Amino acid sequence: MAGLSCSVAVAQTPVPGTGVGQFSAFQNLGLPNSQLLTIHSDRLFAESAYGLRVARETEGRSAVLMAENRRIEAELRAEELDLAERRSTMEPEAFRALATAFDQKVQETRRTQEAKFLEITTARDDARRAFRQTSIPILEQIMTETGAAAILEQSTVLLSADAIDVTDLAISRVDAILGEGAASGAPEATQP
Repeated sequence: MAGLSCSVAVAQTPVPGTGVGQFSAFQNLGLPNSQLLTIHSDRLFAESAYGLRVARETEGRSAVLMAENRRIEAELRAEELDLAERRSTMEPEAFRALATAFDQKVQETRRTQEAKFLEITTARDDARRAFRQTSIPILEQIMTETGAAAILEQSTVLLSADAIDVTDLAISRVDAILGEGAASGAPEATQP
């Protein structure tokens, strides 16, 4: 049953002015003729030029942070080993002061690195929200062109025909209008 999300055929309402051998405007444009459309919003984001740019930026920032974490971990490990070697030659109080300072340094470093990770994930989530908001007019235009009353999230639909899935169309429209979007903020939407 490849190509169909269900085995139920979708009845299409005849378009006035079309007869045998004629095509509706929807057929000519390759658009579905349905009151309900579906979309894979995760795919829309992930496969759009905008989403791919966000993924590249997130991966790049994450790779830099991971490299920094490895470097810091190696430095702290070396400092800990040095402190352990010096223990036998130090007064207990002096060692405790150094050990306490080292522990504080480790905790502060951990908080700093966790904040950097949170900043990366927040930026990714913000970009996704900006994309969603900016793509709404594009999806509304698709609804207008198809005469649809609603676009439903495909993952929440139990059964549907592939013919009403507008994800690929939405990706191509989003790419044409938004492109990769702005790297440092929400992209400006233009009316389709």
